[in-house]
Amino acid sequence: MRLGAVVLTMGNRPEELRALLDSVAKQDGDPIEVVVVGNGAPLPELPAGVRTVELPENLGIPGGRNVGIEAFGPSGAEVDALLFLDDDGLLPGTDTAELVREAFEADRKLGIISFRIADPDTGETQRRHVPRLRAADPLRSSRVTTFLGGANATRTKVIAEVGGLPDEFFYAHEETDLAWRALDAGWNIDYRADMVLHHPTTAPSRHAVYHRMVARNRVWLARRNLPALLVPVYLGVWLLLTLARRPSMPALRAWMGGFKEGWTSPAGPRRPMRWRTVWRLTRLGRPPVI
Repeated sequence: MRLGAVVLTMGNRPEELRALLDSVAKQDGDPIEVVVVGNGAPLPELPAGVRTVELPENLGIPGGRNVGIEAFGPSGAEVDALLFLDDDGLLPGTDTAELVREAFEADRKLGIISFRIADPDTGETQRRHVPRLRAADPLRSSRVTTFLGGANATRTKVIAEVGGLPDEFFYAHEETDLAWRALDAGWNIDYRADMVLHHPTTAPSRHAVYHRMVARNRVWLARRNLPALLVPVYLGVWLLLTLARRPSMPALRAWMGGFKEGWTSPAGPRRPMRWRTVWRLTRLGRPPVI
């Protein structure tokens, strides 16, 4: 299989970016074509052969990654699958690309593979980085219903069939939007504990816009993808969970503002999943009400 890689950067981690690119170059098997997208920032000097795109403005995570996809032709058609890697990540093993090829070749309906993210110093995998409800054992691989945006491999046929990431999300939940569309089209998604990306342990709330965009995009996700009967159930559950977690007052105000924005602003095209997809998500352990 022909593999490509999309790396998004703001240009503020040149040493980490170079280490990541070196780890991609060291992968076993055929060389991986790489594109680095400068998302509203100039790019540092990069190794020869790396494709580059410098965007004049920050398009957000999904918008920037979509530009990277198109750098490989329409829907990434020049390659069979794309690795999406965070610019401060690193592939510690040299066999990850070969494992990706083997997995896709063994299962023709496997559309997306989510890697395990581990802290390079402690080896810890944060619970939020295991894309399933039963996340206590990050070393257990399984079929899942979503994936990690900066640590995955996606078959380009999936993108050609269901479209790319939702540009308008900018940050948060764009992976689940694509995952639900892929599952509704009959593709499978796997979490593979043996495919590891090293990444420092971080808190998502480090982003200033975290609470607002998480809430807004959660509403958009439901409005775009869920059958009408499930939209209030799904969002009602998330509202109760958010209140139960007792966020700070500034965080709660930002969250409530985003929740309101999600209802009052356009969510993009609505393509509700079929009820058999709802049942499929339920059988996989994550019914689309939580």
